[in-house]
Amino acid sequence: MVGYLVLENGDVFEGERIGFIKDTICEVVFNTSMVGYPEVFTDPSYCGQGMCMTYPLIGNYGIIPEDYESKKMWMSAIFIHELAPLPSNFRTQKTLNEFLVENEVPGLTKINTRKLTKVLRNAGTMKGMLTEDISNIDKIIEKIKNEKITGLVDKVTSEKIYTVGNGDIKIALMDYGAKENIIRCLVKRNCTVTVFPANTTEINTDEFDGIMLSNGPGDPEDCKIQIETIKKLYNSNKPIFGICLGHQLMGLATGAKTAKLKYGHRGPNHPVKDLKTGRVYITSQNHGYYILEDSINNEIAEVSHINLNDGTVEGLKYKNKNIMTVQFHPEACPGPQDSEYLFDEFIKMIKEK
Repeated sequence: MVGYLVLENGDVFEGERIGFIKDTICEVVFNTSMVGYPEVFTDPSYCGQGMCMTYPLIGNYGIIPEDYESKKMWMSAIFIHELAPLPSNFRTQKTLNEFLVENEVPGLTKINTRKLTKVLRNAGTMKGMLTEDISNIDKIIEKIKNEKITGLVDKVTSEKIYTVGNGDIKIALMDYGAKENIIRCLVKRNCTVTVFPANTTEINTDEFDGIMLSNGPGDPEDCKIQIETIKKLYNSNKPIFGICLGHQLMGLATGAKTAKLKYGHRGPNHPVKDLKTGRVYITSQNHGYYILEDSINNEIAEVSHINLNDGTVEGLKYKNKNIMTVQFHPEACPGPQDSEYLFDEFIKMIKEK
Protein backbone atom coordinates (compact mmCIF):
# COMPACT_ATOMS: atom_id res chain seq x y z
CA MET A 1 0.00 0.00 0.00
CA VAL A 2 1.38 3.40 -1.00
CA GLY A 3 1.70 6.02 1.72
CA TYR A 4 2.97 9.58 1.96
CA LEU A 5 4.71 11.80 4.45
CA VAL A 6 3.61 15.41 3.98
CA LEU A 7 5.74 18.02 5.76
CA GLU A 8 4.34 21.36 6.85
CA ASN A 9 6.61 23.12 4.32
CA GLY A 10 4.79 21.27 1.52
CA ASP A 11 7.39 18.60 0.74
CA VAL A 12 5.92 15.16 0.02
CA PHE A 13 7.75 11.83 0.40
CA GLU A 14 6.31 8.65 -1.08
CA GLY A 15 6.83 5.20 0.38
CA GLU A 16 5.18 1.91 1.25
CA ARG A 17 3.05 1.68 4.38
CA ILE A 18 4.17 -0.65 7.17
CA GLY A 19 3.01 -1.31 10.70
CA PHE A 20 -0.40 -0.21 11.94
CA ILE A 21 -2.40 1.51 9.21
CA LYS A 22 -3.62 4.90 10.36
CA ASP A 23 -3.00 8.58 9.64
CA THR A 24 -0.96 10.52 12.18
CA ILE A 25 0.54 13.97 12.70
CA CYS A 26 3.86 14.23 14.51
CA GLU A 27 7.09 16.16 14.83
CA VAL A 28 9.46 14.65 12.27
CA VAL A 29 13.05 14.10 13.46
CA PHE A 30 16.02 11.95 12.47
CA ASN A 31 18.37 9.63 14.35
CA THR A 32 21.87 8.67 13.20
CA SER A 33 22.14 5.38 15.13
CA MET A 34 23.42 2.45 13.08
CA VAL A 35 22.30 -0.12 15.68
CA GLY A 36 20.05 -0.14 18.73
CA TYR A 37 16.72 0.54 17.05
CA PRO A 38 14.73 -1.48 19.68
CA GLU A 39 16.09 0.82 22.40
CA VAL A 40 15.47 3.92 20.27
CA PHE A 41 11.90 2.90 19.46
CA THR A 42 11.04 2.28 23.14
CA ASP A 43 12.66 5.47 24.46
CA PRO A 44 9.83 7.58 25.98
CA SER A 45 11.67 10.76 24.96
CA TYR A 46 10.45 10.18 21.39
CA CYS A 47 6.77 10.45 22.35
CA GLY A 48 4.92 12.59 19.80
CA GLN A 49 7.66 12.27 17.19
CA GLY A 50 8.00 10.51 13.86
CA MET A 51 11.48 8.99 13.56
CA CYS A 52 13.51 8.95 10.37
CA MET A 53 16.37 6.45 10.73
CA THR A 54 19.36 7.52 8.65
CA TYR A 55 20.86 4.01 8.56
CA PRO A 56 19.25 2.37 5.49
CA LEU A 57 18.44 -1.14 6.77
CA ILE A 58 16.27 -1.44 9.90
CA GLY A 59 14.78 -4.57 11.47
CA ASN A 60 17.57 -7.00 10.53
CA TYR A 61 17.93 -8.44 14.05
CA GLY A 62 14.27 -8.26 15.00
CA ILE A 63 12.81 -7.20 18.34
CA ILE A 64 14.12 -8.37 21.73
CA PRO A 65 11.85 -7.38 24.67
CA GLU A 66 14.75 -7.67 27.16
CA ASP A 67 16.31 -4.65 25.43
CA TYR A 68 13.31 -2.34 25.75
CA GLU A 69 13.88 1.01 27.43
CA SER A 70 10.21 1.16 28.50
CA LYS A 71 7.11 -1.01 28.38
CA LYS A 72 6.07 0.01 24.85
CA MET A 73 6.79 2.09 21.77
CA TRP A 74 5.92 5.76 22.34
CA MET A 75 6.81 7.44 19.06
CA SER A 76 4.06 8.32 16.60
CA ALA A 77 5.60 6.91 13.40
CA ILE A 78 8.79 5.60 11.81
CA PHE A 79 10.30 6.34 8.40
CA ILE A 80 12.93 3.93 7.08
CA HIS A 81 14.56 3.18 3.74
CA GLU A 82 14.45 -0.61 3.89
CA LEU A 83 12.61 -2.95 6.25
CA ALA A 84 14.29 -6.31 6.82
CA PRO A 85 11.42 -8.84 6.38
CA LEU A 86 13.23 -11.78 8.02
CA PRO A 87 15.38 -10.96 11.07
CA SER A 88 18.48 -13.03 11.83
CA ASN A 89 19.19 -13.15 15.56
CA PHE A 90 18.98 -16.03 18.05
CA ARG A 91 17.40 -13.68 20.64
CA THR A 92 14.68 -12.22 18.44
CA GLN A 93 11.03 -12.79 19.39
CA LYS A 94 9.19 -10.86 16.69
CA THR A 95 9.73 -8.83 13.55
CA LEU A 96 9.83 -5.06 13.55
CA ASN A 97 6.60 -4.93 11.54
CA GLU A 98 4.84 -7.15 14.12
CA PHE A 99 6.13 -4.84 16.84
CA LEU A 100 4.72 -1.78 15.04
CA VAL A 101 1.31 -3.41 14.63
CA GLU A 102 1.31 -4.52 18.28
CA ASN A 103 1.98 -0.93 19.40
CA GLU A 104 -0.38 0.62 16.83
CA VAL A 105 2.44 2.66 15.28
CA PRO A 106 2.34 3.39 11.53
CA GLY A 107 5.36 3.72 9.29
CA LEU A 108 6.75 4.10 5.81
CA THR A 109 9.48 2.10 4.12
CA LYS A 110 11.10 2.59 0.71
CA ILE A 111 11.14 6.28 1.51
CA ASN A 112 14.08 8.52 0.55
CA THR A 113 15.43 8.94 4.09
CA ARG A 114 18.60 10.60 2.83
CA LYS A 115 16.59 13.40 1.21
CA LEU A 116 14.27 13.68 4.22
CA THR A 117 17.24 14.06 6.58
CA LYS A 118 18.74 16.79 4.39
CA VAL A 119 15.43 18.67 4.38
CA LEU A 120 15.25 18.53 8.19
CA ARG A 121 18.90 19.61 8.54
CA ASN A 122 18.46 22.56 6.19
CA ALA A 123 14.95 23.72 7.10
CA GLY A 124 14.87 22.48 10.70
CA THR A 125 12.61 20.08 12.54
CA MET A 126 8.98 20.42 11.51
CA LYS A 127 5.66 18.66 11.83
CA GLY A 128 4.39 16.22 9.23
CA MET A 129 1.49 13.91 8.47
CA LEU A 130 1.64 10.27 7.43
CA THR A 131 -1.34 9.55 5.17
CA GLU A 132 -2.38 7.69 2.04
CA ASP A 133 -4.61 10.46 0.64
CA ILE A 134 -2.85 13.54 -0.72
CA SER A 135 -5.67 14.73 -2.96
CA ASN A 136 -5.87 18.03 -1.03
CA ILE A 137 -2.35 19.06 0.02
CA ASP A 138 -3.38 22.54 1.14
CA LYS A 139 -5.93 21.10 3.58
CA ILE A 140 -3.37 18.62 4.92
CA ILE A 141 -0.77 21.36 5.49
CA GLU A 142 -3.33 23.51 7.29
CA LYS A 143 -4.24 20.54 9.49
CA ILE A 144 -0.57 19.90 10.26
CA LYS A 145 0.09 23.50 11.23
CA ASN A 146 -2.95 23.60 13.52
CA GLU A 147 -1.93 20.43 15.38
CA LYS A 148 -0.63 21.05 18.93
CA ILE A 149 1.71 18.40 20.34
CA THR A 150 1.65 18.90 24.12
CA GLY A 151 1.21 17.00 27.39
CA LEU A 152 3.82 14.42 26.43
CA VAL A 153 5.35 13.90 29.89
CA ASP A 154 1.91 13.05 31.29
CA LYS A 155 1.56 10.32 28.65
CA VAL A 156 4.86 8.55 29.34
CA THR A 157 5.30 8.83 33.11
CA SER A 158 4.51 5.97 35.50
CA GLU A 159 0.97 5.86 36.86
CA LYS A 160 2.00 5.00 40.42
CA ILE A 161 4.96 4.90 42.77
CA TYR A 162 7.02 1.69 42.58
CA THR A 163 10.40 0.43 43.79
CA VAL A 164 13.18 -1.47 42.01
CA GLY A 165 16.24 -3.04 43.64
CA ASN A 166 17.26 -3.78 47.20
CA GLY A 167 20.45 -1.83 47.71
CA ASP A 168 21.78 0.20 50.61
CA ILE A 169 21.53 3.57 48.83
CA LYS A 170 18.00 4.97 48.59
CA ILE A 171 17.25 6.93 45.39
CA ALA A 172 14.10 8.86 44.47
CA LEU A 173 13.70 8.90 40.68
CA MET A 174 11.42 11.54 39.18
CA ASP A 175 9.95 9.82 36.12
CA TYR A 176 9.46 12.28 33.26
CA GLY A 177 9.81 9.41 30.79
CA ALA A 178 12.71 7.52 32.34
CA LYS A 179 14.65 4.95 30.34
CA GLU A 180 14.97 1.58 32.03
CA ASN A 181 18.73 1.72 31.79
CA ILE A 182 18.86 4.65 34.21
CA ILE A 183 17.29 2.36 36.80
CA ARG A 184 19.60 -0.53 35.83
CA CYS A 185 22.68 1.70 36.21
CA LEU A 186 21.58 2.69 39.71
CA VAL A 187 20.56 -0.79 40.85
CA LYS A 188 23.91 -2.29 39.85
CA ARG A 189 25.53 0.38 42.05
CA ASN A 190 23.79 -0.96 45.16
CA CYS A 191 20.77 1.35 44.99
CA THR A 192 17.12 0.91 45.82
CA VAL A 193 15.24 3.09 43.34
CA THR A 194 11.78 4.44 44.14
CA VAL A 195 10.11 5.80 41.00
CA PHE A 196 7.70 8.74 41.34
CA PRO A 197 5.17 9.87 38.70
CA ALA A 198 6.00 13.17 37.02
CA ASN A 199 3.14 15.08 38.66
CA THR A 200 4.32 14.27 42.19
CA THR A 201 4.57 17.56 44.08
CA GLU A 202 5.70 16.43 47.53
CA ILE A 203 8.47 13.97 48.43
CA ASN A 204 9.79 13.23 51.90
CA THR A 205 13.44 13.71 50.97
CA ASP A 206 14.53 12.55 54.43
CA GLU A 207 13.74 9.01 53.28
CA PHE A 208 16.27 9.16 50.43
CA ASP A 209 20.00 9.55 50.00
CA GLY A 210 19.82 11.06 46.52
CA ILE A 211 17.44 12.21 43.78
CA MET A 212 17.45 11.45 40.04
CA LEU A 213 15.71 13.65 37.48
CA SER A 214 15.05 11.58 34.38
CA ASN A 215 14.93 12.18 30.66
CA GLY A 216 11.61 12.77 28.91
CA PRO A 217 9.84 14.20 25.86
CA GLY A 218 8.66 17.60 24.72
CA ASP A 219 9.30 21.26 25.45
CA PRO A 220 10.72 21.69 28.99
CA GLU A 221 8.85 24.97 29.41
CA ASP A 222 5.55 23.05 29.27
CA CYS A 223 6.46 21.26 32.52
CA LYS A 224 5.20 23.87 34.99
CA ILE A 225 4.32 21.43 37.79
CA GLN A 226 7.65 19.62 37.50
CA ILE A 227 9.64 22.87 37.61
CA GLU A 228 7.92 23.93 40.85
CA THR A 229 8.65 20.52 42.40
CA ILE A 230 12.31 20.74 41.39
CA LYS A 231 12.59 24.13 43.07
CA LYS A 232 11.68 22.37 46.34
CA LEU A 233 14.13 19.54 45.65
CA TYR A 234 16.88 22.06 44.91
CA ASN A 235 16.46 23.46 48.41
CA SER A 236 16.45 20.01 50.05
CA ASN A 237 20.27 19.82 50.10
CA LYS A 238 20.10 16.25 48.82
CA PRO A 239 22.52 15.13 46.06
CA ILE A 240 20.73 15.43 42.71
CA PHE A 241 21.64 14.05 39.28
CA GLY A 242 19.64 15.19 36.23
CA ILE A 243 19.70 13.72 32.72
CA CYS A 244 18.37 15.30 29.49
CA LEU A 245 14.92 16.75 30.32
CA GLY A 246 15.87 16.59 34.00
CA HIS A 247 18.92 18.73 33.15
CA GLN A 248 16.74 21.31 31.37
CA LEU A 249 14.12 21.41 34.13
CA MET A 250 16.74 22.01 36.83
CA GLY A 251 18.06 24.85 34.68
CA LEU A 252 14.61 26.40 34.36
CA ALA A 253 13.97 25.92 38.09
CA THR A 254 17.10 27.96 38.87
CA GLY A 255 16.39 30.82 36.47
CA ALA A 256 18.03 29.72 33.22
CA LYS A 257 16.23 29.67 29.87
CA THR A 258 15.87 27.01 27.19
CA ALA A 259 15.57 27.20 23.40
CA LYS A 260 14.83 24.79 20.57
CA LEU A 261 17.66 23.43 18.44
CA LYS A 262 17.27 23.67 14.67
CA TYR A 263 17.15 19.90 14.20
CA GLY A 264 18.17 18.47 17.57
CA HIS A 265 20.83 16.02 18.71
CA ARG A 266 19.69 12.43 18.16
CA GLY A 267 22.24 9.65 17.84
CA PRO A 268 25.09 7.81 19.59
CA ASN A 269 28.05 9.76 18.20
CA HIS A 270 28.05 13.27 19.69
CA PRO A 271 31.40 14.48 21.10
CA VAL A 272 31.19 16.15 24.51
CA LYS A 273 34.07 17.72 26.42
CA ASP A 274 34.34 17.47 30.21
CA LEU A 275 35.72 20.92 31.08
CA LYS A 276 37.12 19.72 34.42
CA THR A 277 39.35 17.00 32.97
CA GLY A 278 39.62 18.13 29.35
CA ARG A 279 38.63 14.65 28.22
CA VAL A 280 36.25 14.19 25.28
CA TYR A 281 33.53 11.54 25.40
CA ILE A 282 31.43 10.19 22.55
CA THR A 283 27.89 10.32 23.86
CA SER A 284 24.39 9.14 23.09
CA GLN A 285 21.91 12.01 22.75
CA ASN A 286 18.22 12.54 22.18
CA HIS A 287 16.90 16.05 22.62
CA GLY A 288 15.48 18.98 20.70
CA TYR A 289 16.00 21.70 23.34
CA TYR A 290 19.01 23.07 25.22
CA ILE A 291 19.90 25.52 27.98
CA LEU A 292 21.05 28.94 26.78
CA GLU A 293 24.51 29.55 28.21
CA ASP A 294 24.00 33.31 28.50
CA SER A 295 20.96 32.73 30.74
CA ILE A 296 22.84 30.72 33.40
CA ASN A 297 23.39 32.57 36.67
CA ASN A 298 27.13 32.17 37.32
CA GLU A 299 26.54 32.47 41.06
CA ILE A 300 24.29 29.39 40.92
CA ALA A 301 25.89 27.08 38.37
CA GLU A 302 28.82 26.66 36.02
CA VAL A 303 29.08 24.83 32.70
CA SER A 304 30.75 21.43 33.18
CA HIS A 305 30.39 19.93 29.69
CA ILE A 306 30.06 21.35 26.17
CA ASN A 307 29.13 19.88 22.80
CA LEU A 308 32.11 20.00 20.45
CA ASN A 309 29.92 20.06 17.33
CA ASP A 310 27.99 23.23 18.07
CA GLY A 311 29.28 24.52 21.43
CA THR A 312 25.96 24.09 23.25
CA VAL A 313 25.78 23.43 26.99
CA GLU A 314 25.93 19.70 27.78
CA GLY A 315 26.33 19.78 31.55
CA LEU A 316 26.04 21.97 34.64
CA LYS A 317 27.58 21.76 38.10
CA TYR A 318 25.69 23.70 40.74
CA LYS A 319 27.75 25.75 43.17
CA ASN A 320 27.44 25.14 46.91
CA LYS A 321 25.11 22.26 46.08
CA ASN A 322 25.56 18.54 45.49
CA ILE A 323 23.84 18.83 42.12
CA MET A 324 25.05 17.94 38.64
CA THR A 325 23.08 17.63 35.41
CA VAL A 326 23.94 16.57 31.86
CA GLN A 327 22.14 16.96 28.55
CA PHE A 328 23.42 13.68 27.08
CA HIS A 329 22.66 10.10 28.15
CA PRO A 330 25.39 8.54 30.34
CA GLU A 331 23.26 5.37 30.55
CA ALA A 332 23.34 5.25 26.69
CA CYS A 333 21.65 2.14 25.21
CA PRO A 334 22.05 2.46 22.35
CA GLY A 335 25.42 4.14 22.37
CA PRO A 336 28.88 4.16 23.92
CA GLN A 337 29.21 3.70 27.67
CA ASP A 338 32.14 6.10 28.04
CA SER A 339 30.26 8.57 30.22
CA GLU A 340 28.65 6.05 32.59
CA TYR A 341 31.27 7.22 35.09
CA LEU A 342 28.84 10.01 35.98
CA PHE A 343 26.71 7.50 37.89
CA ASP A 344 29.82 6.66 39.94
CA GLU A 345 30.32 10.37 40.62
CA PHE A 346 26.70 10.62 41.76
CA ILE A 347 27.16 7.69 44.16
CA LYS A 348 30.42 9.21 45.42
CA MET A 349 28.61 12.50 45.99
CA ILE A 350 25.97 10.67 48.05
CA LYS A 351 28.52 8.78 50.16
CA GLU A 352 30.49 11.95 50.89
CA LYS A 353 27.30 13.76 51.83
